[in-house]
Amino acid sequence: MNQTRKRMADSIRFLAADMVQRASSGHPGAPMGLADIAVVLGEHLNHNPKNPDWLNRDRLVFSGGHATGLIYSLYYLWGYGLEIEDLKNFRQLDSLTPGHPEYGHTKGIEITTGPLGQGVANAVGFSMASKFVGAQVNSDSAELIDHTVYCLCGDGDLEEGLSYEACSIAGHNKLDNLILIYDSNNITIEGSTDLSISENIPMRFESQGWDVLEIDGHDFDEINDALIQAKSNKKPTIIIAHTIIAKGASALEGSHHAHGAPLGEDVIEKAKADAGFDPKKKFFVPEDILLRFRCAIEHGDFTRA
Repeated sequence: MNQTRKRMADSIRFLAADMVQRASSGHPGAPMGLADIAVVLGEHLNHNPKNPDWLNRDRLVFSGGHATGLIYSLYYLWGYGLEIEDLKNFRQLDSLTPGHPEYGHTKGIEITTGPLGQGVANAVGFSMASKFVGAQVNSDSAELIDHTVYCLCGDGDLEEGLSYEACSIAGHNKLDNLILIYDSNNITIEGSTDLSISENIPMRFESQGWDVLEIDGHDFDEINDALIQAKSNKKPTIIIAHTIIAKGASALEGSHHAHGAPLGEDVIEKAKADAGFDPKKKFFVPEDILLRFRCAIEHGDFTRA
């Protein structure tokens, strides 16, 4: 199982790296660091690629809107209608894959994000809205609105006052369908996060009334167990996932140089070779892995039914 998950995660990594390389701009580090989490999250997410507007779908918010290499890779792999040509047109004028995700422009995007912290607040709003509507329509015999809101965020998001205030109200209202996944890679665009933040994040969220889980963000079993626990908690949960930026990118693993610039053809080819992929193939996903991702379509039809 984890061997397949690893190949799925590597497929995401290399799509994202190829997209940024072809565009000569973008952010490869976060998508590569979050790929393992994205694979397992896909096993928990209730959504329907054939019907992105299904009312009771789980919401997935990418607060780090610059990590579109991850977003578009997932929506291509899950079957939301993006094609390889769309990935090749990443960050190009009038493409379906702009530099930041845009609501109403690309299928599956729940909210336009860009300014850090905004997506965290949006996710809190989604959660509050679902609780409000659920209180109007749910009954003892039927829960018509019972979805989960997931939000992926990074260090920069949690440094913003907007996210701090939103998380405070989430804890106060015990929004138990809200799961914040914090990509804690200790890297900013300038270098280590020691340059900009030193507070105790777990204690911050505990004081705001959240459940706090800490995991190795590259351990598939830990990721899975954390998501299971978070979905059963009675208050909002932050999963602090300790990750390595640009995971798999050989010499650039863990480096702030991988945050917002192409990795380089040599680095990408070595990463692919190290993972057992053909280093010369670009925008390539093994057929069996693509089929595994596309199971999201069948799962979506079954869940919605």
